[in-house]
Amino acid sequence: MAQVTLLESHGCQNGARALCCCRGVALCGSGLLPAGSLSLPCALQVLECLDLRECSDSILELMAQNLQSDNMERRHLALRGLVVLGKNPSMAEKMRSLTERLVELLQENDSDMIRMTILLLRYSLLDNGAPIPTPMALQLAEALLPLFDHEDSQVQLSSMCVFQEMLDSLTNDGRKALKSHVHHSLLPLYFHCHDENQIVAQASCVVLHSAARFLKRRYLEQMPEVDQTWRFGKSLLAEDRSRAAEHLRRALLYLRSPQERLREAAVRFMGMAGRHLRGQQQELQLICTALEPLTEDMSGAMSELAIQTLHVLRATASGRCSIFQRLHDRLRRARMAWPRLPRLRWLHCWSSQES
Repeated sequence: MAQVTLLESHGCQNGARALCCCRGVALCGSGLLPAGSLSLPCALQVLECLDLRECSDSILELMAQNLQSDNMERRHLALRGLVVLGKNPSMAEKMRSLTERLVELLQENDSDMIRMTILLLRYSLLDNGAPIPTPMALQLAEALLPLFDHEDSQVQLSSMCVFQEMLDSLTNDGRKALKSHVHHSLLPLYFHCHDENQIVAQASCVVLHSAARFLKRRYLEQMPEVDQTWRFGKSLLAEDRSRAAEHLRRALLYLRSPQERLREAAVRFMGMAGRHLRGQQQELQLICTALEPLTEDMSGAMSELAIQTLHVLRATASGRCSIFQRLHDRLRRARMAWPRLPRLRWLHCWSSQES
């Protein structure tokens, strides 16, 4: 107890401060002191004055133990301490051993803890420039994707940025393994390009561009650059018609968004996707049911859009599509297939016309 009193009153000012700090932190983390006996500011001061060459392993072990604690305050304190330590490159490298636990902490309900956890994962996995191991990349991608829709904009931004940095650091094997995860990221990134928070919207467009480049979707890659995100949605659906139902089910989340722009983007996306679901009555009925409440949206424009979209989807469900709509769909499919036709075949057709 005298050790802690000395730390609080003198703040590690004596000549033996490294030894005193190590003993003070070890005493607090060992459970010999009641939680809260060492204040958070003092605990951070203790960490900053450590000589890591002598006690880095013991301090990391102490932090790892506190990360496993059922007490949220202890987990929070451990994260704060690791953020301080992670600024040291040698400590950041050693933190890779904590990756699995840190990924688990991304599911916390506390936004501050999630932000610190993302920062620590960046320190330990990305800042040293070494390729991230594929198993770690898979765990990290799976944990980051749900955070794109987090209610805290700082969590959204940090998760998107780390996701993008991770894509750039993968090996060839890692790129193959993460292909499905990156494809899964396209839809939430597409919707958040319409986010009312302009910083989130801009970050979403940047990461969407990177994801399209990662997947080598050249026509998708170019669209976010010229502010054509609505065309991105159409191309995404036309690229893989078999996934239209999956995309629609995932888009249901955005119909309940408090942001009008996200609700509008979701409704328009469903209108586009509905054309790919002819004959899938169950899916169409699910979407129509989800759209019904929006016909009474507080926004008149949103209400009108929902009514118009419902009309189109119900016509699709009943098979009542005009000849013009069928012709439009055929032309769109032909245009999507155009770049995939063999170049020599086009040269042959051209030469035939010239002769």
